[in-house]
Amino acid sequence: MGRTDYRPTWDAMRRFTDERGPDTADELWLTEHAPVFTQGLNGRAEHLLAPGNIPVVQIDRGGQVTYHGPGQLVLYCLLDLPRLGLGVKGLVGAIERSVIGLLAEHAVEARTLPGAPGVYVGDAKIAALGLRVRKGCCYHGLSLNVDMDLEPFSRINPCGYEGLEVTQLADLGVSLDVTRAGERLAQLLTGNLVEKKSGSTGR
Repeated sequence: MGRTDYRPTWDAMRRFTDERGPDTADELWLTEHAPVFTQGLNGRAEHLLAPGNIPVVQIDRGGQVTYHGPGQLVLYCLLDLPRLGLGVKGLVGAIERSVIGLLAEHAVEARTLPGAPGVYVGDAKIAALGLRVRKGCCYHGLSLNVDMDLEPFSRINPCGYEGLEVTQLADLGVSLDVTRAGERLAQLLTGNLVEKKSGSTGR
C-alpha cells in the first residue's frame, strides 16, 4: 500500500471487516505510516510521556501505546479465524514465529517473552502486535522496525513498559527495506497460517 496515513487505513480495516461475508477472502495489508502514536483500548495516559507534535489516535486494538512511522513495516491481518481453525492465541503465535523466522534468515536470534506479546532481540523489542476480533474476524496486526528514526519511542513507555529498549533491522546489520521485509514476512506468515489450518481438527 506504500506510505499511508493511519486513520484512513484504520477506517478501511473496520469497513472491510464489517462488510465481509463467509466467502470473503482473507487479506494481508502491507504499509508504513506517517508518524503517529496509537493508544489501545487498555491504554493508560501515563505511558504517553511527551508526544510533542506527533498525533495520538485512540484506537480499538488491545494493548497500550506504540509508535508508527516511516521505515517501519506494518502488516495488517484481515482474517476469518474460525475458517482458519485459529484462535487469537494461535494467531499471535503464528505472527511471532513468522517474525522470528524472518530474522533467523539473516542470522539474528530473536525470541518471545512470557506475558509480553511481540518479538525481542535480547531485551530490546523489534516487533509489536495488537489485534481486534469482531464476530470471529480480526484486524490490526503487527509492526516491525526496519530502518527508522527510533527517537519517538523515547516519548512513550512502549507497549506500557517503562524503559523498554527498542531496536530495528538496520541496527542489527540486516539490509532490507520495508517493501522487501514486508513481502517476505507475508510469505512466512501465509505459510504458518496454511500449516496451522492443515493441522487443525476444526474444533
